[in-house]
Amino acid sequence: EVQLVESGGGLVQPGGSLRLSCAASGFTFSNYAMSWVRQAPEKQREWVASIFRDGRTDYLNPVKGRFTISRDFAKNSVYLQMDNLKPEDTAVYFCKADSLSYEYWGQGTQVTVSS
Repeated sequence: EVQLVESGGGLVQPGGSLRLSCAASGFTFSNYAMSWVRQAPEKQREWVASIFRDGRTDYLNPVKGRFTISRDFAKNSVYLQMDNLKPEDTAVYFCKADSLSYEYWGQGTQVTVSS
């Protein structure tokens, strides 16, 4: 059974930090690009960051310099370090795995940035 389980969300003040984790199982993790996607209330899902099999990374422009995506092949996990958080970062954050043939999603974790 394929599973992507996110954790690490919560309530943080503007300027604060959170680290999201996504634990993957049920598929060959090393064969997949991993991404974080977010959905704010009443808005469409928005791609945030990706890390590819060769280690290359890519980011949504508004999060460049504030967010860092990484992966640990030994732990089958992907992470999103989020620094200098802003209220507009408030959203449910989803972990996504992509190959040429398949796409898997986690259930999401809520991030709320508010004073």
